[in-house]
Amino acid sequence: MSADDPKMADEPKEISGETKLRVRYAETDKMGVVYHSNFVIWFEVGRVELLRQLGFEYKTMEQQDNCHIPVVDLRVRYKSPALYDDEIVVRTRLGNARHSLLHFLYEVARASDGTLLATGETTHIIVDDKFQRCALPEKYMKAFGGKRRIANS
Repeated sequence: MSADDPKMADEPKEISGETKLRVRYAETDKMGVVYHSNFVIWFEVGRVELLRQLGFEYKTMEQQDNCHIPVVDLRVRYKSPALYDDEIVVRTRLGNARHSLLHFLYEVARASDGTLLATGETTHIIVDDKFQRCALPEKYMKAFGGKRRIANS
């Protein structure tokens, strides 16, 4: 299929980003291996940076639009250990955006050799500051490409 094909025009473009980090000593155990919960923190870093790449900040969503996106489901699959001083790449991809739900997919890899360290996903609901479910404001839905579902997510 070519880019001029009408079927291609209807497919949403992938929304993804990459963030590079260096493993800090404080993130490791006595053997220099990253403690497992740090991957969850790195997912958050990747997610917040993806939002920034789309032209807005999460703190602005909260402060100006009373729009919060708490995690309601989290999955991590560990593939290989990350080690002290490794440079890592967090790849974050939007998997699904609906009026009151967001789903992100992650890959964490070692920058030097591309070794896949972990994969994961998070699901978020949209709530206000009273924890009442609400709709994602239109400006964010536009940035996310509207109602979308990505294959294989």
